[in-house]
Amino acid sequence: MRWQLSEEQEAYRQSFGAWLADVAPREVVRRWLDGGDRAEFAGRLVRDGWAGVGVPETLGGQGGGLVELALTAELLAGASAPSATWLATVLAVPAVGSGTGAAAFEGEHAALLSPADSIPGAGPRLTIDGEGRLHGTVPLVLAGDLTARFVAVADGPGGAPCLRLVSAGAGVRAQTRWLLDRSRSVADVVIEGAPSGPLDADAREFLAGCAARAAVLVAADSLGAMARMLDLAVGYSRGVGRRRRPAVGAARGRREGAGHRGGRAGGRQRAELARRDRLHLGARSAAVLQAGQARRVPVRRPGGVERAHRRRTQPGARLVFGQSI
Repeated sequence: MRWQLSEEQEAYRQSFGAWLADVAPREVVRRWLDGGDRAEFAGRLVRDGWAGVGVPETLGGQGGGLVELALTAELLAGASAPSATWLATVLAVPAVGSGTGAAAFEGEHAALLSPADSIPGAGPRLTIDGEGRLHGTVPLVLAGDLTARFVAVADGPGGAPCLRLVSAGAGVRAQTRWLLDRSRSVADVVIEGAPSGPLDADAREFLAGCAARAAVLVAADSLGAMARMLDLAVGYSRGVGRRRRPAVGAARGRREGAGHRGGRAGGRQRAELARRDRLHLGARSAAVLQAGQARRVPVRRPGGVERAHRRRTQPGARLVFGQSI
């Protein structure tokens, strides 16, 4: 059986890709990441009407489904865009009603209170008192410092999980955690008596569906990053070939002409050319990895390629492999 995108999906992919190329070129993204500004891109995504694509209209989105979400994740990864709020929101909104969902796609982002380095729902649960106030701490929440509302997983009657909606206001404190992947944002969220309201969604069904969606979007994110790095690497390798041929030809002409110093000098010259190529490759590798938005080790890594020199990170920085979940 052959599977391919529909005409509408292909048109969306081309349109969104063109928008990203215009709004988030490499130099602009680097400026956002260097300045720690994660809100500017999220605002443009909302204002230009892309945030709700792939989410049913009954949940406040613009229609579509998992394929559109995967296409979005793939293209965002290829652009290295700081898109943690988008990802957190599309994972959380199936638990909320259409009113809260619509607000989430208008800039009041939502997030699931679950650690980003574990399967959704597998982390610590909050406790709920008789007045409906929540208590507890959840580490490494995706976009936990950028969202307006949280879908919280609490211990319900008999120990069964239940879902509660809590605003990022009184009784909620978020501490940003620094990641090596600067396009992602996570925070430790401390809940100290924050008021909450019940959500009608079945907790177990929602968490199972959230885990499945997260797995697909993480895969799409990885695909987009690897495809971008491959394009950059191929473009670089072609450029190296064009630069090296004239230099090698000139060296050969000098060896064959009058005053040729012999094989030893030629060997030293070839070694110097190779050394300079290796240095240039090393510098470009870092640029390829940074632009590719892969899961970086220690700074950027496409399938195990490591940067030769390490960047100093802020105290407490850690790599979260599953930060996209």
